Amino acid sequence: MVSESGKGQDQRAPGGRRRRIRYSGTHPRRFEERYKELQPDRYPQMQEHVRAQGRTPAGTHVPVLLREVIECLRPQPGDLVVDCTLGYGGHAAEFLKRIGPAGRLIGLDVDGAELERTRVRLACPPGREAMNFWLSARRMNFAQVAQALKSERLDACDVIFADLGVSSMQLDEPARGFSYKRDGPLDMRMDDRLRRTAADLLAEVAPEELAAALRELSDEPDAERIAERIASERRKRRIARTLDLVELVLAAKGISPKNLRRDAELHPAARTFQVLRILVNDEIANLNRLLLSAPYCLKPGGRLGVLSFHSVEDRLVKHAFRDGLRGGVFEAVSDDPIRPCAEEIRNNPRSSPAKFRWARRPL
Repeated sequence: MVSESGKGQDQRAPGGRRRRIRYSGTHPRRFEERYKELQPDRYPQMQEHVRAQGRTPAGTHVPVLLREVIECLRPQPGDLVVDCTLGYGGHAAEFLKRIGPAGRLIGLDVDGAELERTRVRLACPPGREAMNFWLSARRMNFAQVAQALKSERLDACDVIFADLGVSSMQLDEPARGFSYKRDGPLDMRMDDRLRRTAADLLAEVAPEELAAALRELSDEPDAERIAERIASERRKRRIARTLDLVELVLAAKGISPKNLRRDAELHPAARTFQVLRILVNDEIANLNRLLLSAPYCLKPGGRLGVLSFHSVEDRLVKHAFRDGLRGGVFEAVSDDPIRPCAEEIRNNPRSSPAKFRWARRPL
């Protein structure tokens, strides 16, 4: 039989012969069933096949601007590095190679489940022997660098790095509610200890406040119409699902789902989803706290790098580094943001909006 949930179960034909697992329908809808790359034991070549097509395998993450980050932050053997956004561990793994057994890496992330998986993955890389290094993984916000160092009884570090993007694992998992492409609960919390979800926010935010956030954080041209449509709809029902919100945004823009261009560079709901994620997780306030405290958590000559993915974040980083240079907090900063090359964007389309900036403390 096939369960009511549609998940395939072991079946036996007459005579005891095992039938192959079947799913409900010819096109499975469940996230775990749709993507073969989520089953590397059964389909070991699938992740590389997906990458060869210029796509990110579901449930994985490709570190953005990895070579450039390492070249600019120059981790050395024996260095102490704080990776403020450990995520899948792509950048952290390269840091660990460079600092070696004499070095130390402190990894921060608010996603408790992903933090533990990454800690295990870094300690015991698939197909390789356990690595010999000192890694401390802490469930903390990226703005809490000073608290993390204090918890480790340390005064300062050599390198601080923050990747402000949402990880592919979070985007791809429908239950997290980050994606406008798949149906799921309208959650968007990076840290499930937070009280307010995106659905809660939409139920209580003033239309004027939402419209202002859409304009200021994403340059949404239809900010007022989207805010008004949401305010009107929530009088009738709670907006609790991702595709419910997509439907409302399309309606506010006068776009029929049937006429939606699948090849459009930017989905009509992308900006709205981005802004809600920023508000739910208080990302701008946390970034400001990081930029204020991080320079004073660095040793003389220490390096700070921030990888951002939208203009508001990049502008805050640019101004903080510029002001720090003028005030003597930094002795050097990147003149312009470092962007992914055409090849990286082709191999990992999600890297296209990335901008990386670095700064260095005086010796």
